[in-house]
Amino acid sequence: MSDSEYANDVLVSADWVEDRLDEFGSDDPTHRLVEVDVDTEAYDESHAPGAVGFNWETDLQDQTTRDILDKADFESLLGEHGITEESTVVLYGDNANWFAAYTYWQFKYYGHDDVRLLDGGREYWLENDYPTTDEGPSFSAVEYEASGPRESIRAYREDVENAIDRGLPLVDVRSPEEFSGEVLAPPGLNETAQRGGHIPGAQNISWAAVTNDDGTFKSADEIEALYAEKGIDGDSTTVAYCRIGERSSVAWFALHELLGYDDTINYDGSWTEWGNLVGAPIETGEADD
Repeated sequence: MSDSEYANDVLVSADWVEDRLDEFGSDDPTHRLVEVDVDTEAYDESHAPGAVGFNWETDLQDQTTRDILDKADFESLLGEHGITEESTVVLYGDNANWFAAYTYWQFKYYGHDDVRLLDGGREYWLENDYPTTDEGPSFSAVEYEASGPRESIRAYREDVENAIDRGLPLVDVRSPEEFSGEVLAPPGLNETAQRGGHIPGAQNISWAAVTNDDGTFKSADEIEALYAEKGIDGDSTTVAYCRIGERSSVAWFALHELLGYDDTINYDGSWTEWGNLVGAPIETGEADD
């Protein structure tokens, strides 16, 4: 695999998006640009022209079950924003695409073929002085018909239990402090689990290890070597998890989409589920070198 050759053509550059801003701003649903943040305050202040704003917490999750949207709600959300199943959708967001990667994974779960990530996310766009606006677009509503769900990219509790029993790779992308059980959540975020630690046998490989300082993804060879050091080569089912499923989506994207490790699954229940399960096995302490 060459330095610049990813397994799938799923990353677009800021220049690529800038060259197509007229298309993204058109009512024609062929192209849609979507910013996804943990809240929409930043979007309201400035965003790429033509970009729709999704709130990760309220728009992309079921508010009762802390689960992804069901198919009908997913179809309704996209249709309301002028997105069809044939649209080329480019996602980007804050925190080097944490929530955009989660949304990408949800798009794939419901079978949307042409969805991509803007390499570097919101911060890259702003820091490199690409065009911005505080005006939100208004697109004609359309009908969206989802396929799927594609359960082959999603992990549930029983998949994690199976991974433990069989010694399959588990990738914990949280901070070393979360992994060891020293803290339950990153600074400033709500603690959402009763217990700290990690799933037995998990490797602690930070979500940020796959990105450069500017938030863009590292080369395929660099990402491949990073995981190979921990014995992860795509030859067996690999489960990625974090606290609420968004950071692990970055790892899932790197493994499944960029490296083409098709048997990689995202455990979106993550530590908010596992750390609250009665009787679930948990390990504490620092990662092995």
